[in-house]
Amino acid sequence: MNMKPNKAWSFALSEWAIPKVILEQAPESPWIHPAALFNIPDVIEMTPAHKLARELMPEGGTVLDIGCGGGLAAFATTPPAAIAIGVDHQEDMLEMFSANAKSRGVEVQTFLGFWPAVASEVPVADVVTVHHVVYNVSEIVPFIAALNSHARKRVVIELPAEHPLSAMRAAWKHFWDLDRPTKPTPEDLMAVLLEMGITPEIKYFSAEMRNEKNLEDAAKFMRIRLCLPVDREDEVRDFFAKHGAPATRELAVIYWDI
Repeated sequence: MNMKPNKAWSFALSEWAIPKVILEQAPESPWIHPAALFNIPDVIEMTPAHKLARELMPEGGTVLDIGCGGGLAAFATTPPAAIAIGVDHQEDMLEMFSANAKSRGVEVQTFLGFWPAVASEVPVADVVTVHHVVYNVSEIVPFIAALNSHARKRVVIELPAEHPLSAMRAAWKHFWDLDRPTKPTPEDLMAVLLEMGITPEIKYFSAEMRNEKNLEDAAKFMRIRLCLPVDREDEVRDFFAKHGAPATRELAVIYWDI
């Protein structure tokens, strides 16, 4: 039986859950987002997603960045944007976001929590940006609806062409003999938006993969994400050194005007 797009999105994400038998062996939570990986450069390269966000940004306008991290999406619009609003569930990310705003002379507001739970506290902005967040959102319809209600001009969503954990497909197979799913995809998100009555556009492009440059740290993060104990970190490092990480990846930008 065919599922509605929003149900299909939720089901596809549920397939990425780590099996209980593996998760129970994890010495620490595998759901880590090291803040160091969210540092942003002094000069931000203008990707298609950034250009689309800037396109409708008025001089002195406001950008709202959901799951902001260090603020790469937000600060790609400043200027012309003069006010950056960041929402993130990690305090250290918001501290980084605020520091980056200060160094750029940008007025800043931050809100700690998950979207859309904190949406009622957050002001409306000219452009709303959401980079590399939606694959973490099972209840996608209220998430999107809150984005839509907070944008005066445009919503811009950037996401990988494949689920971000797809890059670890070979590692899961090697260490646990576990096959990883292939959905959802950006096209599945497009179907959800159309179901909601939103008419989006989509563009694909290639970009540099943001990887941990230090081999020791990369092995540590991979070992944690694989639910493996510390005494297997050398084994993970050897696997990582042999297989490496892709230098680039395919991304999609989905956007619509209000």
